Amino acid sequence: MTWPPKLGMILKGYPRISETFISNEILLLESLGFKIHIFSMRQPRESFCHDSVKKIKAKVDYLPETILRPLPKFLYHNIRLAVKEPGLYYETFQKALIRFRRTRKSATLKHLLQAGYLVNKFLPSSGVRHFHAHFAHSPTSVAMFASSLSGIPFSFTAHAKDIYTSDRRQLCEKIGLAKFVVTCTEYNRKHLKQVARGCRFAVATPIHRIYHGIDMELFSSNAGQDRKMQKPNPPIQLMTVARMTSKKGLHTVYKALHLLKKKGLHFHHTLIGDGDERQQILSLIKSLGLENESQWMGTQPHETVLEQYRKADLFVLGSEIAENGDRDGIPNVFIESMAMGVPVVGTKVSAIPELIKHEETGLLVPPGNPEALANEILRLFQDENLRNRIILAARDNVTKCFDNRKLIRDLAKVFDNSR
Repeated sequence: MTWPPKLGMILKGYPRISETFISNEILLLESLGFKIHIFSMRQPRESFCHDSVKKIKAKVDYLPETILRPLPKFLYHNIRLAVKEPGLYYETFQKALIRFRRTRKSATLKHLLQAGYLVNKFLPSSGVRHFHAHFAHSPTSVAMFASSLSGIPFSFTAHAKDIYTSDRRQLCEKIGLAKFVVTCTEYNRKHLKQVARGCRFAVATPIHRIYHGIDMELFSSNAGQDRKMQKPNPPIQLMTVARMTSKKGLHTVYKALHLLKKKGLHFHHTLIGDGDERQQILSLIKSLGLENESQWMGTQPHETVLEQYRKADLFVLGSEIAENGDRDGIPNVFIESMAMGVPVVGTKVSAIPELIKHEETGLLVPPGNPEALANEILRLFQDENLRNRIILAARDNVTKCFDNRKLIRDLAKVFDNSR
């Protein structure tokens, strides 16, 4: 690879247990010879991290998270930068002012101060020659301002919530100013292309679709496919890995489980994950009388998740579009399940049909329909031929199309071609 000395990766938080795809990307880029400097907008919030994070060599610097307490630090570095580069700072400040007038969000000021702090304190000795942000909202705002203050180009990867809950005018401006944009689904790419049409100067920005993928060696080596191909014995082991937020449709999942219990199906369901709607989901489990059939494990490291995949007979997720527009892209947990030989039932939302082809690599139902979800779960256990056909086709598909060691080379080429 011919990439410059160092790539400055701007992240919302690092490390984050729910963003394995980002740490995997960094590790794989390093394996291709990329040198990376991580700038994190938050300190880690979990007490543990995945083993892959420990292998990453990149230096990590943390930006102040709030405005008031670190304000003296912010002012010191931003004033020094304004004195050194008055023209650049004035131009960037004007840009921030326009963006603030659009949305009236104080976060715009924080992102400007964080960018000034980054450029003055960390950039001179870093060797960074290109900024890349993960998520189109706040990390890309910092990258955009840091680029404006330093003259160093920036790009960003857009994912899910950051695309569909962002102000379209702000997002369009970021696309137009970026060297290029990457996103993880074709559904997202088409949406971003449509957003870019709102700004004449954004239309020419390349927008690339590169799936995240997974570590096929990690998941395939633990698949235990022979057992998966056998007809499950009661209690059937159902599994969900998801943040406890509205877009994951967990209420639909548990209503479907309630219907299955009424039909006399003997099962056990395990949920791995945590989130803002924890109390609502746990209360729903209790109100539906599913306490004996349900287990909530909270957030867990990879090893524990892998062990649950080995035990599982089926993976289920009820993804839907939240009231604020938030939605999934392609949840990596679907890909992991397929690689482990666990058949999946999901919903026809966003880019999920790019991965799950109905009755070929999994089963799909309309979102928010517990009856349909319950029927398809039941169908996968009653129709052994369908189940086995799906298991084989799903594993074949993810091996061909979602191996992150192959996909990372596509991303590396995008960086190389942008020089």
